[in-house]
Amino acid sequence: MEKIHLYDKILSPLLTEKTTNLSEQNKVVFKVPSSANKKNLKINIEKIFKVNVTKINIINKQNRTKLTRGKKVKVSGFKKAIVTLKKGQSIDLTTGV
Repeated sequence: MEKIHLYDKILSPLLTEKTTNLSEQNKVVFKVPSSANKKNLKINIEKIFKVNVTKINIINKQNRTKLTRGKKVKVSGFKKAIVTLKKGQSIDLTTGV
């Protein structure tokens, strides 16, 4: 059985205009591996950032193709997790972990 590190379940935070608007509602968005599930994510986020997680929503973005300079380009899909924190708590993504 292989040992899994806490940071293996969180690839990176997603920082877009939409996700910064969600931060006003105590929500943080992370890019996670396709094998991640809600139970493991909750445990890992609580241990890493020392916050209380109340809810996790997982969205699976599908692969798609887009047209770039007249050529079809494949854009790979990914899985993202929207983590709702307890009221009054936050995660500062600018400091790094």
